[in-house]
Order: sequence, then C-alpha cells, then structure tokens
Amino acid sequence: MSYDHVLLPSGAAVTPAEVDAYLSAQQGRPEAEPVAAIAAELNRRNAARPEADSFLADGPVGGADTGATLFVSSAYDAVGHLRALLFELATPRDYAVYDPQLTWLIDPDGHVPVTVTHGGAGDFPYLTRALIDQWIPSLPDPNPYLIVEREPQNYIQTLREESGRYTLEFRDGSPDRHFGTQLDDAQQVADLIWEWTTGDRSGLDALEWRPVDL
Repeated sequence: MSYDHVLLPSGAAVTPAEVDAYLSAQQGRPEAEPVAAIAAELNRRNAARPEADSFLADGPVGGADTGATLFVSSAYDAVGHLRALLFELATPRDYAVYDPQLTWLIDPDGHVPVTVTHGGAGDFPYLTRALIDQWIPSLPDPNPYLIVEREPQNYIQTLREESGRYTLEFRDGSPDRHFGTQLDDAQQVADLIWEWTTGDRSGLDALEWRPVDL
C-alpha cells in the first residue's frame, strides 16, 4: 500500500476542492519545467539507492502530461524520507506539497523556516499562518502535540490534554528559561505560536507563566 503526495505551484489552490479542480485542469498539458527538474532529481536519488531501499513506490516519476503538477507515491515506511526530499526540492521552486490522505495543502507562501514537529504527522521545515490555524484545533490522538523550534533550546510547544485544555510552553535557551501555562482556546494557542514564530512576544508577555521543572 502506498502513500501519495502531489506537488503544485504555490497559490494555485487554497482548499482541497480547489486542489482537485487544479489537478483536473492540468491533465493533458505538457510537463512544466520545474516539475521535470524535481522529477529528475527524485529519480536520480532513488536510483542511487539499493533496490530494497527505494523510496518511490511506483518506479520513476514524471514524464506525464500533468502540466505543472507532479504525483509521487512512496511506501509507508518511506513517507518521512520522501516528504523531506519534496520540501527540499519544491520549496525553492515555489511549489506547494499536497497530502491527499490528510487533505493538507502545505504552501510555502508567507512561510517562516523553522522545524515543526507534528505529533500525528512528523516533521516539517516551515510554518505558515494557514498551517498553524489548521493544525492546532485538530491535533490528533494519541500524540496531540506540536513543537516549533528555531534551535535545540529555543522552541515553543503545545499539548492538548484529555480535558481539552492546552498546555503551552516555551524555552529561551536554558532550563531556567522554560515556562508554561494552560489555555482553553485553541485559536489563542495558534495565535501565540504564530506570534512567537514571527518574533512577536507581546501576546506571550501578557500571560502569566510558571517555571517548568524537567
């Protein structure tokens, strides 16, 4: 069983329905240059690995009349590896990554380069306003957490508790600069994480924090 990703230009769609419409409209069109370049690099890297370690589920990708889109499938145990490659190759070309299984459109428009760890879906190389607004209210069990990290000791993280409340913590470089609080409003949590990501501390400074002992 394979896991699918689709690449499409940033800004080409916003909702899953718009993604489907865009993909349909691209069928039969000649392969766009960025798509050909990404496909060639994916195929090159896949061919350089032993066959048993292939990360492409259906062999070489690209070469189809799908216009400015690229369909890529991997085995489930290669999802993380392939996704990291897609971001590496797609983001500099201003391409978005669409996950049809989760109906997530991960578009680099307005992104901030940070390391994001989503408890239900793994690691991502950037955050956007749209993503944080989508992710925080729907953090899935059994790992309903999200971490946004600039460097190993500089991060903000949240965990949705069984009660539905959110524990929010941030760390400013050392154990004595690690603080936490609890909030009830998912949107407030999303707002605060986005503000921290963009360097705005005003919302955080307005809250009462307690030291966190690890």
